[in-house]
Amino acid sequence: MAGPTPQPETNEGRAGLIAGLTAYTIWGLFPIYFVATKHVPALEILAHRIVWSLPFGLLILLFRKQIAETIKALVTPKTVILLAIAAIALAINWGVYIWAIQQEQIFQGSLGYYINPLLYVLVGVLFFKEKLSALQGLAITFACIGVAILTFKGGVFPAISLILAVTFTTYGVLRKYIVVGAMPGLFIEVTVLLLPAIGTLYYLSQQNGLAWNNAGLETDILLVLAGPLTVLPLLAFAFAARRIKLSTLGILQYLGPTMQFGCALYFGEPFTLAHALCFGFIWLGVGVFAYDAIRSSRRQVRPVSR
Repeated sequence: MAGPTPQPETNEGRAGLIAGLTAYTIWGLFPIYFVATKHVPALEILAHRIVWSLPFGLLILLFRKQIAETIKALVTPKTVILLAIAAIALAINWGVYIWAIQQEQIFQGSLGYYINPLLYVLVGVLFFKEKLSALQGLAITFACIGVAILTFKGGVFPAISLILAVTFTTYGVLRKYIVVGAMPGLFIEVTVLLLPAIGTLYYLSQQNGLAWNNAGLETDILLVLAGPLTVLPLLAFAFAARRIKLSTLGILQYLGPTMQFGCALYFGEPFTLAHALCFGFIWLGVGVFAYDAIRSSRRQVRPVSR
């Protein structure tokens, strides 16, 4: 007898899981890209990332037939203003992260993205009057202890980590409340940043010149690839977010910083006792946070007794 036919929900969930894994794997391997382009100034890489995201993003909009949705958002002043603010936060995040990798601070970059989901919870409590569960409070406490250890025992204030966490949390909160799809929103954000990016490239060309068209074909190809490497994981993430449980997505989000942590070890960054203690407490917080998210998700879907 033939086995049961797979249900559409199962297929959708599997596709969503693959998309989520793809998105976070690309983000987790970003340090390799930025190490490969280390000879290019961080500002130039940031500018190219913006410039090349625009045409690639436009192709995605045409393919997904989202031009009308994009135009609708563009003629809504409030949406454009909020997306412009989100774009600034995103540009700061991108720029600091690129610079951090080039300065061999991958551990701090990884730490920032571990802290990020815990910061979301804290923002919800402080600004949106959300209730903080006991386990969430414990997770945030562990994270604070980890940061304090790195600051006082390691003598390194994790400014990079905190800037990355704060800017990406700001971006995430804004995008949560802006009524626009992931790709149309990103396209508008990149459009807002386009003129400053072109201005930056012109300024750099008048100073010490650009790596573009001067550092070889391989460098030019890598810089063009910044566009699809920016757009594709976001597209995969948006696809996954609509097809898998939030608890699953919440667990997947730790794949990125974990892979970044592995990249830091691979590239030989110094890993001190302070780093070990800091990440130990961060991982404790992440574990508690993930457990609480899974438990809450199961509680919400539990059938009501009659």
